Amino acid sequence: MEPSHKDAETAAAAAAVAAADPRGASSSSGVVVQVREKKGPLRAAIPYMPFPVAVICLFLNTFVPGLGTFVSAFAVLCGARTDLPDRHVCCVFWLNVAAALIQVLTAIVMVGWIMSIFWGMDMVILASYKEQGVPQQL
Repeated sequence: MEPSHKDAETAAAAAAVAAADPRGASSSSGVVVQVREKKGPLRAAIPYMPFPVAVICLFLNTFVPGLGTFVSAFAVLCGARTDLPDRHVCCVFWLNVAAALIQVLTAIVMVGWIMSIFWGMDMVILASYKEQGVPQQL
C-alpha cells in the first residue's frame, strides 16, 4: 500500500514546522497570560496575619464557625494588612465581624460552617504568601 496524498502533506507540514522551530516540533508561541482575581469586599477584608495566628484561626473556624474570623477582625485592629488599603481600619474590622456573623447565622444549614472552613483556609494561604514574600497585586 502506498501512502496517501494526505499523509504526505501532513508529513511535509510537520517537517516544515520542525525546521522552522529549532527547539523541535513544539507549536507553543510563548505567550504569557496573566489572570487577576477580583475579590469582593468581604474576601478582600481577610487580613494577612502571621502564619501561626492564621492556623489558629483556621482551627477555630473548623470547630466553632465564625470564631476564627471574629479573632481575625481584631488582627486588623492590631495592624494586619488587607487588600482594602483605601478603606479605614474600622470599616475593615466591621467587614470581618459581618463575615463572622454570616458564618455563625448560616452554620445551622451547614453553609456557614463550610464558608468558615474556606475562610480559614484563605487566611492560611494569605499568611503563607506573606511568609514567602510573594508580592500581591491589588
